[in-house]
Amino acid sequence: MDKKQLYCGVKKRNYERLINIALEEYEHGNALSITELATKAKLSRATAYRYFPTQSELISAIVESSLGPIFQWQSDKDDPEERICDFLAFAFPQMLKHEGALRGALQVSLQQWAEERSTKKKQKNKLIRGNRKEILSTILAPLKKELSQDLYDTVIYTMSIIYGSEIFMVLKDIWQLDNEKIISLSQWIAKAVIHQARLESLELPSKPSE
Repeated sequence: MDKKQLYCGVKKRNYERLINIALEEYEHGNALSITELATKAKLSRATAYRYFPTQSELISAIVESSLGPIFQWQSDKDDPEERICDFLAFAFPQMLKHEGALRGALQVSLQQWAEERSTKKKQKNKLIRGNRKEILSTILAPLKKELSQDLYDTVIYTMSIIYGSEIFMVLKDIWQLDNEKIISLSQWIAKAVIHQARLESLELPSKPSE
């Protein structure tokens, strides 16, 4: 093994070590700073900061790592209702498995929002939360053939409320629902949204033929 391969191997191991430790800590409700993470990993602060210069980049990497299988998910179904229900059945157990990391991301996002409000300055290196846009657009693509653009957008916006860690705050924290009930309820809501959109589409006046 030459020096370049050895360096790449060490770099990869350090990265994975940092990510795995951060994930484990977040699952126990411990939001680590970069310095604290370096100490836990027995690496120098300089090394940790090379991988994650900001807290936002650390959180983004943790979320991407924890949700990796979800990003790769594909459906062989044509019906949008079946596609979204299958997706939620697959995605939610993965999300619930890494609930601590997702709540950590939400916490950082809220802290950044509060800091922007108090200082009235836009934050640099702000945490970007938006993977659900691409995922849901891909899953619900068949609906584009059935709905107007406005109705389709309404469905996507509504589904983005259902698919996300925010739903855990309501259904787990307030209603104390178990994981299976959360999944089945999210599927019920998703089907109801699509059903309503289809009904409204049928009620829209048809365009005159040219």
